[in-house]
Amino acid sequence: MRLILLLAALFLPAGLAAKEPARTVTVLVGIDGFRADYLARGFTPRLAALAKEGATGPMRPSFPTKTFPNHYALVTGKRPDRNGIVGNSMIDPRRPGVMFSLGNASQALDPFWWSEAEPIWITAERAGLRTATMFWPGSEVAFGGTRPSDWMRFDQNVTNVQRVNTLLDWLRRPAAIRPAFATIYFDTVDTVGHEFGPDSAELNAALAEVDARIGDIVDGAAKLGVRLNLVVVADHGMRATDESRVIQLTDLIDKASYIAVETGPYAAIEPAAGTDDRVAEALLVPHEHMTCTRKEDLPERLHWGKNPRVAAIICIAEAGWTILSGPPAYPVKGGAHGYDNADPEMLAIFIARGPAFARRVELPVFDNVAVAALLRAVLGLPQDADADGKLADVRAALK
Repeated sequence: MRLILLLAALFLPAGLAAKEPARTVTVLVGIDGFRADYLARGFTPRLAALAKEGATGPMRPSFPTKTFPNHYALVTGKRPDRNGIVGNSMIDPRRPGVMFSLGNASQALDPFWWSEAEPIWITAERAGLRTATMFWPGSEVAFGGTRPSDWMRFDQNVTNVQRVNTLLDWLRRPAAIRPAFATIYFDTVDTVGHEFGPDSAELNAALAEVDARIGDIVDGAAKLGVRLNLVVVADHGMRATDESRVIQLTDLIDKASYIAVETGPYAAIEPAAGTDDRVAEALLVPHEHMTCTRKEDLPERLHWGKNPRVAAIICIAEAGWTILSGPPAYPVKGGAHGYDNADPEMLAIFIARGPAFARRVELPVFDNVAVAALLRAVLGLPQDADADGKLADVRAALK
């Protein structure tokens, strides 16, 4: 039957094909590094209009306030400790000597790392809903042998315009092969925020550029006669950093004694073999501008540290400070994220606008794991009773 519908849609005269019933598509837009208060700067008129018309509110990221852990939290409804992506870089005792990192494609694209929580596009596909993902972290990897019906491997050289055009091409398809749920990811705001800082003219220009692309999505869908349930989110915010606020781990202990799994606003430290006591004596004492603790002693409010992929010792920098282990791999001056998720400058944007959503609703701060529950409700999927995020936290966003 599906094949018959597809062939009919493809070969009907254009006038008849255009009369097919309008279908609502839910689109999840991820704008990496879009801090919640960027919306008030005046450089994003299209996003501001969507926020005014729909439901909006500041969203608290999960800790650590990094890209991969939070993008996966948004689509699984589980915090990093439970979705398995506990950092942009991480190790697993089941794979000695191997490190997952953004720059290591052989690991970042290995389903082993992503298999601890099911993303919503897999839930939807298994329920018979067609999905399409554009660059969303984790969507390049098969989950239990299943993938989105359409997906694209991340390539930063693909421009934001090209990304939007691909999404619109998906929406342009006949109903039989048009996605019911799609995602799109923009990295520009985060990239510019790291290089120039959150208060720079370059950052404001990046906001305006991405805002224009959001406008292209809205206008393009309208021209196609496709109704959108549009959900716009970010993974975290951004805070200004500079070379004067640096904590150097090598001033405290020799580099050979530990593995720096991750550094920056927080450091994930794994002692080298036989050095546990020495590392603990150097780090688990009071320090200016950072707090170090064993992972099992982290504050409960962080909901992080029980997963075996979390390194043994975690040091969290004071807001605006940077923890390094030797010379930095990137300039410290600019901006960073990864700080305590209670930091207001880590708060992320959230906007929901479309036929499924309430109008002119402002939500109080909520945890980002509730977004998956909201998407499930809009798509008609059952709620995940085991999820960390609950629909009750964002129910006011629904019509």
